[in-house]
Amino acid sequence: MVAHLTTVDMSLRYLLLPQLRAVVERGGEAVGISAPGPWVADLEAAGVRFRPLPSSTRSFAPLADLRAAVELWRVLRAERPLVLHTHNPKPGLYGRVVGRLARVPIVVNTVHGLYATVEDPPWKRGVVYVLEAIAARCSDAELVQNPEDLALLHRYRISPRAVLLGNGVDLERFDPDRVAPGVRAALRAEWGVREDQIVVVSVGRLVREKGFPELVDAFGRLDPDRFVLVWVGGGDPAKADAIGAAELDAAAAGGVRMLGHRDDVPEILAAGDAFVLASHREGYPRAAMEAAAMGLPVVATDIRGCREVVEPGVNGALVAVGDAAGLARALAGLDDPERRRAWGAASRARARARFDERAVVGRVLAAYAEVADRTGVPWPWADGGPPG
Repeated sequence: MVAHLTTVDMSLRYLLLPQLRAVVERGGEAVGISAPGPWVADLEAAGVRFRPLPSSTRSFAPLADLRAAVELWRVLRAERPLVLHTHNPKPGLYGRVVGRLARVPIVVNTVHGLYATVEDPPWKRGVVYVLEAIAARCSDAELVQNPEDLALLHRYRISPRAVLLGNGVDLERFDPDRVAPGVRAALRAEWGVREDQIVVVSVGRLVREKGFPELVDAFGRLDPDRFVLVWVGGGDPAKADAIGAAELDAAAAGGVRMLGHRDDVPEILAAGDAFVLASHREGYPRAAMEAAAMGLPVVATDIRGCREVVEPGVNGALVAVGDAAGLARALAGLDDPERRRAWGAASRARARARFDERAVVGRVLAAYAEVADRTGVPWPWADGGPPG
């Protein structure tokens, strides 16, 4: 049995389902552990068994986190998984410790993005790095998505065993050639957008950390008859930096197309002409990789993760965090159709070369087998597949 632990079920569904399916497809049992939510049915339909942590939350709530750790202990003692694979900042910390205390044979963690970067204040970096170092000593393998994080973990000996995992997306689903004819025109008509207008898509939760306010500011500096912003993503009221209703209403009144949560993201990207990500913090942004796979030029903030997706002047542009004027200038440069075409083609080529999630799944399964071999845990699948 392989169990994946996250904060919420959305992460299991939209970030980790390929890894969970890989276990099921190889005859193993996959279990998802997180706060219960609306995506549990999708997990179960894919053959993944779900165990809830009612106290798990994304907000800052130490007492709730302690309760979630106790709930996890009970789940692990009842399920007895062979592998516990932890994700996200909070369950990644307490999950590794609880997994080791519960005597799970193999504990693996994925670092999706350290919660502190070199730009953060020293006190925050110190706290995060110390906690990460403690938790890393409780795992058998540390898989790091971003090479910048990997270099930091090695430099300060926070996690000496950490190895690069990378990140990827479904290149078959995010393929512009698979979008049905007429979809682009139909969606643009739905949004009230002319074909000669430049549609810029952004995907993310409606929180300040995703750069929503400065992105709206940037579009206020552009010609509204030429540029249109389409935002895909729902609210996250549990977060302290959630965008309020009044601000959302003002953005919509200013012309931003607010689509909410959507499952037809490939089609929406195909209806767009460019992609923008104004985030303040990312580990390895999946939305930007998906946009690149769909052949869109990408404008993003100059932060860890985005630097892996965007090569400035080749497939997009990087802008300082919080710089609405810089975002506006970069987006205005996309008024050149030849630049959009060239950058979009480069994005697609970069995605095909670097962002295949099948390779990521293969590296995860190989990590399980390597730990089993190193620690003497029985592992009957020579190709890295999990035991049933």
